[in-house]
Amino acid sequence: MNLEMTLLQILSVLLLPGAWGQISSNTFGVVVEAKNITLPEGSKAVLPCHSPRMVWTQDRLKDRQRVVHWDLVRSSPEYSVERVLDMSPGARERVYNSINKGRISLPDTAFTDGNFSLIIDNVVATDKGVYTCNLHHHYCQIHQSIKIQLNVTKSARKEKRYWDGERTVFVVMLGKSVVLPCVNRRSLWREGLQEDQQQVAHWDFQPPGVRPDRADRLVDLYASGERRDYGPRFGTSKMSVEEDAFTLGDFSLSIADLRPVFKGLYSCHLHHHYCGLHERRIYRLNVGPAVPPAPTTAPRVFQNDVPEQRNEQEVEGPRVVNVILPEQRGYFVQHMGYFLATFLLLAFIVVAVIVMTRRRKKRGLEYDIRRYERGTVISGGEMSLECTELRTCNQEPTNSDYKNNILKERDMSKDCNMDFDGKLWK
Repeated sequence: MNLEMTLLQILSVLLLPGAWGQISSNTFGVVVEAKNITLPEGSKAVLPCHSPRMVWTQDRLKDRQRVVHWDLVRSSPEYSVERVLDMSPGARERVYNSINKGRISLPDTAFTDGNFSLIIDNVVATDKGVYTCNLHHHYCQIHQSIKIQLNVTKSARKEKRYWDGERTVFVVMLGKSVVLPCVNRRSLWREGLQEDQQQVAHWDFQPPGVRPDRADRLVDLYASGERRDYGPRFGTSKMSVEEDAFTLGDFSLSIADLRPVFKGLYSCHLHHHYCGLHERRIYRLNVGPAVPPAPTTAPRVFQNDVPEQRNEQEVEGPRVVNVILPEQRGYFVQHMGYFLATFLLLAFIVVAVIVMTRRRKKRGLEYDIRRYERGTVISGGEMSLECTELRTCNQEPTNSDYKNNILKERDMSKDCNMDFDGKLWK
């Protein structure tokens, strides 16, 4: 954490040379943010300054906001973590293992003088392990811890105390008492301080060419509700900070209608004396040229679009309709091609229908003529001939050479059959 803060200070010195005098003094707090901001003239600027640790929630209970507890980590025979005891200002000391009751304890004045050391009487072999002292302040969101290793020996010559590079190591003889130190005498962990009167936020403005110690104070904000504005800028609503800043933890500075006179160095200071919080955020604000308005072209008004004043006595003449043809010449030709192709297709279909109808009629007429020439009518399975085609075959010649009637009839039927067959083949 200290390395990060040091890097932030170095970065702020490189980016903001004018802030050298402020950063060199630790009384102003630790620089946690440094930025260069450039905005056009006439715009609105918002310089952010947020901190959840500055949210106003008064510690009225003063008991469970601060807690201390000791934990023991054993690596043999099996790895295990055990809560030894815990304690808060409004509650008594609580020992979790019944074997340790009356043998392990904390001083009664722990939250008065800041001494949270663990006292172990009559050390046994099971006390060996790594002990952790944990301090929690929930209101200030502060958590601290320290580790101490305890080893047990049976020889008085091996008792010692040393640092192994990571933690302090105590080597204690069996049956003796030992005190594992954990002391924090900050006022945060002790009684007698009121946090509601020591929570302050303020903004400073340093114009170009002005020394840091002559920076102008813009506004002071107190958790008690008091507010002090300095200079005419807050009075004319050019600059503002939200009224509920301590409720939300948002102390951002808003600057409306930027002007070149607002150019300079702005710093937000947050002080929480009860929690020991001292932070700064520095912003170098540059005001650039105003953004030109977007060009707006006036609509073109044609002569035909302007309404003319009519005379009631004049007779209204014919109206003129303007037809605007497209710029592409092929557009008209393309649509004319579509119309011609459609017309030719319809004409082809009509001609085809007419030709087919004529052919069907001609075939039907030829069929009727051939049928008439044949003169055959089929009805009930019998065949009949026209009366004009019949001739009598029963006329007897005067001079008959037939010997009898049977030969005569046979000859007559043969002649009639031959004539009939000839008619059919025609």
